[in-house]
Amino acid sequence: MTRTRLSLCIPTYNFGEFIGATLDSIIPQLTPEVEVVILDGGSTDRTAAVVRPYVAAHPSVRYIHQDRRGGIDRDIARSVDLAQGEYSWLFSSDDIVKPGAVSRVLAEIDSGLDVYLCGLTLCDLEMKPIAEHRVSRAAPGSIFDLADVAQRKRYFELAETSTAFFSFMGSVIVRRQRWLQIGLDEAFVGTLWSLSVRILQMIPTGLTVKYLGEPLLAKRGENDSFMDKGLVHRYSIAIDGYHRIAAELFGPDSFEARHIRRVIVNEYPPQAFFLAKLHLLSSTGPKEFGELDRLAAKTYSGAGLRNIIYRALYRHLPLKVYENVRPLYKSLRALLRAAPRA
Repeated sequence: MTRTRLSLCIPTYNFGEFIGATLDSIIPQLTPEVEVVILDGGSTDRTAAVVRPYVAAHPSVRYIHQDRRGGIDRDIARSVDLAQGEYSWLFSSDDIVKPGAVSRVLAEIDSGLDVYLCGLTLCDLEMKPIAEHRVSRAAPGSIFDLADVAQRKRYFELAETSTAFFSFMGSVIVRRQRWLQIGLDEAFVGTLWSLSVRILQMIPTGLTVKYLGEPLLAKRGENDSFMDKGLVHRYSIAIDGYHRIAAELFGPDSFEARHIRRVIVNEYPPQAFFLAKLHLLSSTGPKEFGELDRLAAKTYSGAGLRNIIYRALYRHLPLKVYENVRPLYKSLRALLRAAPRA
């Protein structure tokens, strides 16, 4: 009997409109060594009806429906518990696996490392590509043993976004045995970052990571399931969540914490806060603006020059000025992206 080497673990909730496209991208790439585990965290839409034909046609596709909503932290954990593969590739139920990605992962996991981290292509809601997501400045194919302080420091220094710290499940392929050894940290259930915490908690007992670099999936944008309580709350999930991870897992003054906070600044530059202000102007009251001020102060709380400048911009740049220069900023970004690189 062929052993299962790779499980694509797909926790889902009310993504019936999109999960068919996700499965269509995976099914042609299946081999006897690969299974698909779909854990439905209590969907009330057409998810079951969409998935049912795939399960009937492909024995390697399993579908488990929970009676009640489990929440993403518990559903990620349970999807891996239910898997049978040596490795689990955690995957969102609205994203698309790129052609050849599964065979690439199967070839990579032969090396037996703990985690493989891939890149992704950012798309709009209709899956039109927008940009390649920044993850790390590490060379593709770089391997790090994060239990080694020097290698960990280098890995953290090269991180560009929180994806390098395992925030996006579609980028993570994890050795299931190591995952199960750590267990789910109940203190972080509900933060939406238990995946990141669980992997980072492997560091003391050894965590080998290979940064693949190559984008193996396309991420559907404009479809953030964590936006149900609004944009400012979505910001707080990331900013408060990763500041907490930095402080509690590594200590607030550690180099790890400093780099985690740095990448949050990368992800939330002043324009992100100005856009949030514009969004709030027509949709809410002063309470939300106060929360946004708190989050900006927390994000730019560091002593570095960039934080000082960003704090000043947020506090003193009139919103009207930002509205006027925003088209110029977007044009400059477009020109920079189109310019040939040396």
